Amino acid sequence: MSPLILALILAVPFAGAVLLLMFNIGQRRHAARLAGFMTLVACVLLAMLATDIFAGDVVRVRTEWLPSLGVSFGLRMDGLAFLFALLILGIGALIVLYGGYYLSHDDPAARFFSYLMFFMGSMLGVVLADNLILLVVFWELTGLSSFLLIGYWRHRDDARQGARMALMVTGAGGLALLAGVLLIGKVVGSYDLDVVLAAKQTLQNSPLFTPILILVLLGAFTKSAQFPFHFWLPRAMAAPTPVSAYLHSATMVKAGVFLLARMYPVLGDNDLWFWIVSLTGLATLLLGAVVAIFQHDIKGLLAYSTVSHLGLITLLFGLDSPLAVVAGVFHIINHAVFKASLFMAAGIIDHETGSRDMRKLNGLWKAMPITATLAMVASASMAGVPLANGFLSKEMFFGETLALNATGLLVYALPIAATIAAIASVVYSTRFIHDVFFNGESIGLDRVPHEPPRFMRVPVEILVVVCLVVGMFPVITIAPLLAVAAKGALHLGPVDQLPVYSLAIWHGWNVPLLMSVIALVGGVIIYFTLQNRINLHTIEKLPGDAKELFDAFVENLLAVAGAITRATQNDSLQRYLLLIVLTAMAAVAAGVWWTPTVAAVRWVSAHPPANPIVLATAIIGMVAAIATVVMYRQRLIALILLGATGLVVALVFLYFSAPDLALTQLLVEVVAIILMMLCLKFLPAHSPPETLPKRHRLHLWRDGLVAGVAGLGVSWLLYEVLTRPFNSIAPYFLRTSVPEGGGANVVNVIIVDFRAFDTLGEIAVLGMAGLIVAVLLRNIKLSNANSGASSQPKISETPPHSLMLRVVSSILLPVAAMVSIYMYLRGHNSPGGGFIAGLVFAIALVLQYVAFGRVLVEARAKLNYGRWVGAGLLAAGLTGIGSFMVGFPFLTSAYKYFSLPVLGAIPVASAMFFDLGVYLCVIGGTMLALATLAGVPKPGENDAVRSVGAAS
Repeated sequence: MSPLILALILAVPFAGAVLLLMFNIGQRRHAARLAGFMTLVACVLLAMLATDIFAGDVVRVRTEWLPSLGVSFGLRMDGLAFLFALLILGIGALIVLYGGYYLSHDDPAARFFSYLMFFMGSMLGVVLADNLILLVVFWELTGLSSFLLIGYWRHRDDARQGARMALMVTGAGGLALLAGVLLIGKVVGSYDLDVVLAAKQTLQNSPLFTPILILVLLGAFTKSAQFPFHFWLPRAMAAPTPVSAYLHSATMVKAGVFLLARMYPVLGDNDLWFWIVSLTGLATLLLGAVVAIFQHDIKGLLAYSTVSHLGLITLLFGLDSPLAVVAGVFHIINHAVFKASLFMAAGIIDHETGSRDMRKLNGLWKAMPITATLAMVASASMAGVPLANGFLSKEMFFGETLALNATGLLVYALPIAATIAAIASVVYSTRFIHDVFFNGESIGLDRVPHEPPRFMRVPVEILVVVCLVVGMFPVITIAPLLAVAAKGALHLGPVDQLPVYSLAIWHGWNVPLLMSVIALVGGVIIYFTLQNRINLHTIEKLPGDAKELFDAFVENLLAVAGAITRATQNDSLQRYLLLIVLTAMAAVAAGVWWTPTVAAVRWVSAHPPANPIVLATAIIGMVAAIATVVMYRQRLIALILLGATGLVVALVFLYFSAPDLALTQLLVEVVAIILMMLCLKFLPAHSPPETLPKRHRLHLWRDGLVAGVAGLGVSWLLYEVLTRPFNSIAPYFLRTSVPEGGGANVVNVIIVDFRAFDTLGEIAVLGMAGLIVAVLLRNIKLSNANSGASSQPKISETPPHSLMLRVVSSILLPVAAMVSIYMYLRGHNSPGGGFIAGLVFAIALVLQYVAFGRVLVEARAKLNYGRWVGAGLLAAGLTGIGSFMVGFPFLTSAYKYFSLPVLGAIPVASAMFFDLGVYLCVIGGTMLALATLAGVPKPGENDAVRSVGAAS
């Protein structure tokens, strides 16, 4: 039962996101109710697993996903995952309730709550994934969904810019994390979390450990806004306040510290981890704390305070001791609670006053006493005032800085830096309380301040009560949850014991208490001194804003990209081909240079010497190819010679007993020749010789030299491959084609069964290519139609070609249709299949266009080739889903023989339905390109005579 519940916890938020989009609920209260109901359902399911988790069990559910790569779709909940899931769902439920009152009537509520539920599900996927590859997938989904949430108010420039910045920074970190995960899999031999967490010695003794650690930390640091990647987080304040509260407290930025906690047992406990993580956390802690003091926007102050507290948590994990990890987990809980309440309080202030500027917001205590009290208690927790939860984890933090097992300056510098950061936290907390709720009267507000609706304040009240209850009664409230979460972070078993620590409010007179007193008293004194001496309200240029650096980086990156584009894309096909060939040659040369040389073992081909007919055919092909190059100015003749070369290639396939390939080559050659003939109508029949300057003649010699070297290089590679022994996979396919694929035509079985996933991608590309051609050429047709609309005569129904051609094409179409169906049905056991059958029918359709013209054919048949492509992809996809639904890997084929009277045993394979998708996609994609190109008129051509025949 527990595995099913675990799977449902992840599925419920995604189901809520889909339902909200499907029903598109307009009223924000109804949308909030649906989102809240789905979140509460997930919370109830999570509570059902609490007994197992607190008993020390690890709940798992797993199904095969990519078994050949060692990747499964599995979920794993231990104490650490339970804690984060509780924060995600618990605070998420409060955010949904709050958002129902925060959004205006003009905001599309269904879209907002759908994005929020999608983000919630993605975060749950990150913390519940039991496979590192799956973790990276959900990691990227959190980046995508946060991009949608930050840019929710897309009419605002700052929202769009903030969303792009967050996506770029965290997306780059996600790529680094993916690279690190792949290296972990290479070293450990598995991506399963249990295996990886148990492979500490193997991983840390590997020569790849340093790049692995750096790549994984880059992913964590970018997501958790660590210096120097901190600048994106304050820009995310352009999002609606419910989003800011959620991202900054329980999700998004907490994904980075979750990754540190999750990977600590295998990547921690070494000097490299200590120096990188602790110094990064320390720099972020100090920077965020100091910069927060000088912010004028409430959300800006809270954003930089989040940066600082994330640095504190990172520093604790970097100190590399079990007690520091416990303290880090404890502060994750406390920070989530008080920061969510503070952001929602800031949203209430903005909602009821129309401003977040602390230079205008003064004296709100009189108008909003309840909100002011709640915000002050949460601020006290953020500042580490006794009897609030933040005080407890801050005391543990001070204790760990004093207990650092090191020598030298760091022993003294770290406690001093921690005290300075604590002083700064008191300063910005005091400024928030004093400037917003006291300090005179409000100035220039758009609205008269008043208390918010009752239930808009309820989420803040609940979280503030949690701050006080945990702060005053930690042992009976938070201690059990902290214990199981810390065990998960340290990867301890049920019988393993945590290091000894105390959650008591009073630990006696000690150094951490002295540091707290210095921070509290010093922070208040420094704030009022700064306010009186320099007046923080008069500071315009705020420190710590790295946006200028980011903008300069993006601007320079775009400039470099523009320079490369101008150098490579100058509308010269000759330049493009040259660059492609040179790149390929460089890649091959690099591969040959760096690949160890292996002595070649020559072998003699088993084929007998070629007979004269074969030699003559080969000579014809070579002569046709050479003649094509020589006579390229005679375009039609060159095209005919090119077709002859393709025909020789088909004969070569036939000679080597590959009838499927020969048929495919022949039919593709026909389609390709028709396509190029359509293109010839835009070109003159002959290309007159130009009088080239000397520089251009040198280019011709250059191009000839490159082409010759490339040709010789390909010939050399081919010779090297053909004269070395190799282990072919062909015997495997020949052996398993009938018993496992149910077909005697090995080529077709490979296409629709063994390598069906490749084929699915190929037909998707073919369909997209046809659609792209249709879309690109549609604008040309529309512009021509608009320019000549007033002068064009009525379209004539008279076909442009002879009666004989029309009669032959009319007879040929049904015959070709029957041949096409025959080739499709026999393809699994004899030469044929969906690809060949689709090309046969497409060629017959093209002949109709040649005989009758495009206008008449489409007017009579009403053919919509785009729908053919869609139907083909749907048929192929449903075939794969069908096998997946019955417990087999995606696109696994099944077959059965049915006995019928007279006919006997008839084989029926599920791959036939996949091949039907191939058949439809080939027809649709091919005809989209050909028919659309046929309909593009030459300059000055009348639309009435537009046809394939006129084109050719």
